[in-house]
Amino acid sequence: MKKCVCFLLGFVTLNLLWLAAALLLGTRALPGPFTVYAHFGEVFSSGIISHIGASLLRIATALLLAFACGVPIGLLMASSAHWGRLLHPLVYFSYPIPKTALLPVAMLLLGLGAGSKVLILSLTVLFQVIVAARDAAAGIDPGFYQVAISAGAPKSALLWQITLPAILPELFTSLRIGIGTSLAVLLLVEAYGTRAGVGYYILDAWSRIDYTEMYGGIIVISLTGAALFLAADLLFAKLCRWKS
Repeated sequence: MKKCVCFLLGFVTLNLLWLAAALLLGTRALPGPFTVYAHFGEVFSSGIISHIGASLLRIATALLLAFACGVPIGLLMASSAHWGRLLHPLVYFSYPIPKTALLPVAMLLLGLGAGSKVLILSLTVLFQVIVAARDAAAGIDPGFYQVAISAGAPKSALLWQITLPAILPELFTSLRIGIGTSLAVLLLVEAYGTRAGVGYYILDAWSRIDYTEMYGGIIVISLTGAALFLAADLLFAKLCRWKS
């Protein structure tokens, strides 16, 4: 309930700021929220639902790949000094590189389809997952492992009952950041070689100078991001009750 109230307060505040900016500037390029909401039915009749589905599929696939690769690499770096020394320079150098700069390379190698877009989204999230998993695993108190080993726990139990629960809160933080980052990058990756996705929808409306549809698409992608954040928070509260 608190999350929903916070969301509603933020939504109302942003709309008030939007209304004030529209009245102050008085330009066709920034219609007021009431104008956009009055034409919201046109946004849905133009097929925005299918665009949302295409974008969510790309984001979900990219996040799944990023976590499936990033978590094991981070744990390997934290548990092995050899692999830590070997991989640290690569991660340190690759993390700051803007992954969107690799979009032309990805399209040359994988084509203009969904593969190149998922790759860029996945790379955008991958390195922050690696760093979060590595740092969280390195910060676990060794005493937990010593007690478990003394009690006869197998190595698999150390991983599933100590390591993963301990790093789970940091992984959820990476998930939230990854959702926001993916939505931000989505507009760029869907600008090329596709006719499906919220990013494509917004840019297409902009190119047609249809500002009501453009802002309608922006509202839809914003609400989608807020819903994903809320879902991540609810899942965090369920799986990490000791942190809540």
